Amino acid sequence: MVRRSRTVLTAVAAFVLLIVLWELAKLVLPAAGVTVGDVRLLPRTDDAAMPHVWTVLSRLGDPEVAGAADTRSVGAAVASAALFTLGLSLGGLVLGGVLGVLLALLMQRFGLLERAALPYVVASQTVPLIAIAPLVAGWGGKIVIAGWAWQPWASVMVIASYLAFFPVAVGMLRGLTSPLKADVELFRTLAAGWWTTLLRLRLPAAVPHLLPAARLAAAAAVVGAIVAEISTGTRGGIGRLIIEYAQQATGDPSKLYTAILGAAVLGLVAAAAVGLLDVGLRRYRGSVR
Repeated sequence: MVRRSRTVLTAVAAFVLLIVLWELAKLVLPAAGVTVGDVRLLPRTDDAAMPHVWTVLSRLGDPEVAGAADTRSVGAAVASAALFTLGLSLGGLVLGGVLGVLLALLMQRFGLLERAALPYVVASQTVPLIAIAPLVAGWGGKIVIAGWAWQPWASVMVIASYLAFFPVAVGMLRGLTSPLKADVELFRTLAAGWWTTLLRLRLPAAVPHLLPAARLAAAAAVVGAIVAEISTGTRGGIGRLIIEYAQQATGDPSKLYTAILGAAVLGLVAAAAVGLLDVGLRRYRGSVR
């Protein structure tokens, strides 16, 4: 409990420090920024580029569309969009996590597969996500399974899983290969097969490596979902909301920052959701060797 309280306090302190640095930059730096020749060294800090934090927070309670019959506030719109994206992100996290764990198990079991597949797993993360998203949406639009037509949100989930599977696969593989050779030899001496060694030795040893990888995967899934929503034009999520508010940024920059704030909070919530996995596997948390 003490460790968890310390983690929460550290996160809050980091958020407060970010706010202080934001306001300090507005106070100290020139409003027009600093430009040397044609190169801008420091950004503009006027209200059109960097609105005050309290201005952004107060904007959450304003109507999303002034004078409209629908009195939904900006905060409600951001919360609704964030929940939509959170569902797709967690779905992508589960899908990517399962694929990553299965791939790690296969690579640990077959050394030839590890040597052949691992370089391609690493190289897959160098492909620009903005180039993959339209391809996934285009291919998915042609899929019909038992009368069910592929939906745009399914493309977003697949793209989120694409970013999530990499840290899980690498972290799980490192954890599965982390037991000492003496421990592995002891299991062999006791005539334990690969399956028994996996359940009794390798999987428990992989937990301290898997949990940090899952947190990274959760954050990556959120980034993938937001970029996919923007690239595929999927409505209802925080990515689409950022685009809509960005079109109004010239006259109302603080409204754009409410959507960006929602995206940041969304990433924290997704990473915190992985904490439930930490609670369920606490008996296996040990020192990483």
